Amino acid sequence: MALWGGRFSNKPTDAVFALSQSISFDWRLAPYDLRSSLAHLAVLENASLISKVDALKIKKALKDLMSEVSSGKFLPNSQDEDVHSALERGLIEKLGVLGGSLRAGRSRNDQVTTDLRLFAIEHMLMLAQMLTELVEVILNKASEYVNDAAPGFTHIQHAQPISFGHEIAKHAHAFTRDIDRINDWFHRTSVNSLGAGALSGSSLKLDPGFAAKNLGFERSFENSIDAVSDRDYVAEALFVTSLIGVHLSRIGEEWTLLGSTEFSWANIADEFSTGSSIMPQKKNPDMAELARGKTGRLIGNLMSVLAMLKGLPFAYNRDLQEDKEPLFDSLDTLALVIPAISGMIATTNFDRAKMKLSAPTGFSLATEIADYLVQKNIPFAQAHEAAGACVALCEKLSCELHELTDQHFAGIHSSLDPAIRNVLSVEGAIASRTTAGGTAPSQVLVQISDAMKKTLVQRKEIASKSKAFSEMMGA
Repeated sequence: MALWGGRFSNKPTDAVFALSQSISFDWRLAPYDLRSSLAHLAVLENASLISKVDALKIKKALKDLMSEVSSGKFLPNSQDEDVHSALERGLIEKLGVLGGSLRAGRSRNDQVTTDLRLFAIEHMLMLAQMLTELVEVILNKASEYVNDAAPGFTHIQHAQPISFGHEIAKHAHAFTRDIDRINDWFHRTSVNSLGAGALSGSSLKLDPGFAAKNLGFERSFENSIDAVSDRDYVAEALFVTSLIGVHLSRIGEEWTLLGSTEFSWANIADEFSTGSSIMPQKKNPDMAELARGKTGRLIGNLMSVLAMLKGLPFAYNRDLQEDKEPLFDSLDTLALVIPAISGMIATTNFDRAKMKLSAPTGFSLATEIADYLVQKNIPFAQAHEAAGACVALCEKLSCELHELTDQHFAGIHSSLDPAIRNVLSVEGAIASRTTAGGTAPSQVLVQISDAMKKTLVQRKEIASKSKAFSEMMGA
């Protein structure tokens, strides 16, 4: 059923209708469209544009339609152009001409962006909830390895010894920021668009502020043209989902490397691995690789919407139909990836002995020599040179730093006395990094505890918003 056509002599061709229709993907907005219709009905009734008797009939029909959509009893057909036309058809089937009353003072332009905001808010809150669960999984795994040494890396080269719990925990902080970004996004997105009409508002005595309160939005639009053309909230949501994808991809990359034969640090559980159809010995980290690979489509969805928005003039343009599928796809993708990655992390075991054995290799204790000299008031530039000279000598002699003799150290710098050996240990190097946020186990435990507390606060805030949204949708 089309919501337009009075001035047209001919119907659209099949090709035009096929290109124009959006019901194949925007039917997902049906629950939100029905809820926004209830809010619009209340506005029309308050303005005496619909009688109380008729409003009661329409409200009952909308509630019935909600139930039928939820159960699958009412579905779109091949003649419906979009979710709005399908649902109006449903109302007219129940009420006759009265079913078309809700079109007063409302355009698909303000209707669709209201629906999409509601959809985005609910699903971004669901995403935030999944992230809090992922953060807890990461922190729990990190707490298992706080006292286990491993080499830290820069440029995928051994850098300095670290607590492996510190290494794992770093991912939690990235996702915590993503949750903060969703909360920030929520406040910018919680804006009602109903009442903006096609672009210029309405000559009818509507109350967008009332509609905003009815739908749980924090406020109503400030400019009706902006209200129907704004898709910042979609682009920003896609940026957030892209960044979450990037953070998941980093985990995927690390788990793939650490599980390789060359590292052999990570033993990924069978339940989160796959095999080869030809090589029976293979155990592949496919979940890690898929997390890495899916990030490409998340970034692509963001680029798609930004490119669509960049040249749009004035108010609404049909290009904006292209805002939904990228958003739907990104949210669906993360809903698949996050539980799999959470399970993979929770069930991975790391080889403590192998990591500890690897910790001092690659001359990772060289910085300890420089810091030792600095504590003897040697300028760091000179201390750095002396430490580098120790590494060069080790390469020449094919030995590690702790294997140099007292004479070797003294020959490089007079202040490198025998006490230098007290700092040339992995345990000592890690324990000494007690600055806030550092890798000393005492500090890592504080970081994990603080992150757990913040995640609990975030979870409560998300739960509160989700509860309020569910109550609004059920009103």
